[in-house]
Amino acid sequence: MKKILVTGGTGYIGSHTAVELIQKGYQVVIIDNLSNSRESVVDSIEKITGVRPQFFKADLTNEEETRKAFGDSGKIDAVIHFAAFKAVGESVADPLLYYKNNLFSLVNVLRQMEEKKISHFVFSSSCTVYGQPENLPVTEHSELSPPQSPYGNTKKISEEIILDATKKGAVKAIALRYFNPIGAHASGLIGELPNGTPNNLVPFITQTAAGLREKLRVFGDDYNTSDGTCVRDYIHVVDLSKAHVTAIERLINNQNKEAYEIFNLGTGRGNSVMEVINTFIKSTGVKLNYEIAPRRPGDVEKIWSDTRYANEELGWKAEHSLEESLKSAWNWELCLKKMQK
Repeated sequence: MKKILVTGGTGYIGSHTAVELIQKGYQVVIIDNLSNSRESVVDSIEKITGVRPQFFKADLTNEEETRKAFGDSGKIDAVIHFAAFKAVGESVADPLLYYKNNLFSLVNVLRQMEEKKISHFVFSSSCTVYGQPENLPVTEHSELSPPQSPYGNTKKISEEIILDATKKGAVKAIALRYFNPIGAHASGLIGELPNGTPNNLVPFITQTAAGLREKLRVFGDDYNTSDGTCVRDYIHVVDLSKAHVTAIERLINNQNKEAYEIFNLGTGRGNSVMEVINTFIKSTGVKLNYEIAPRRPGDVEKIWSDTRYANEELGWKAEHSLEESLKSAWNWELCLKKMQK
């Protein structure tokens, strides 16, 4: 049984990926510093799968803590690296925090992979590396415009670091540039649960609908889009997680064609913020209090993916609709409400 190390594995995408890995028969080890997640997520993963992953609390920006966590994990066959800060607005407000956290942790993980002779690496990248693209949809060969935020720049620099690391020949890597993850596991046991005020649209929608927030703020209605609000490619987190398993298997089975490969992960469709809001209201029957607010620094106007390469080369395709994704997010919010009573 192959053992996969998942950094940031108690986080939103990491926890869903851990579930998919276990259900495919892999052993999972999680390293997380719990800065934006809870250790109870490990219990939820066990409830869903019947298997409890190993868990180590460690700060991956600290070289010694990283070395110890890797050592305690035993023989590792592959690493999926999620651990990173991911809020665009926060990165604009405190860029040095993002450069330290996102880049130092990556370097420490890659260094331990070299020391432990672990050769397979999947990286959680982002469509933010494309900046505001001139042509849509974006393909893996689209020009990388200057990122609109320090967060986006950390992903761009991270990809460059990984590319250089693969040139030595010891590591083979796949960077998954994904678009906007939403939704939650069908069990209602795991989902997106940010600490404090949400930075992403859908948890803000569900928390407002549940009465936890007074109103949802829509940042800008004067963009050059169909209704003036930003356009994104929203992908169900379970679809996204399955792609990580596919990428790991591609590396383990030596099916990769290059030492470093890149794939876009999205639905291939763009939806505006107002379309998401209206779809949520229609699909759940829940009213939503919202207001138009000024534009938010760092936001890209519109972006969505061309997924043909991932569909054809990985044999992966997003299966959930926007309606299904939003319903699952609402179900997660309702389950949280019950658990907290």
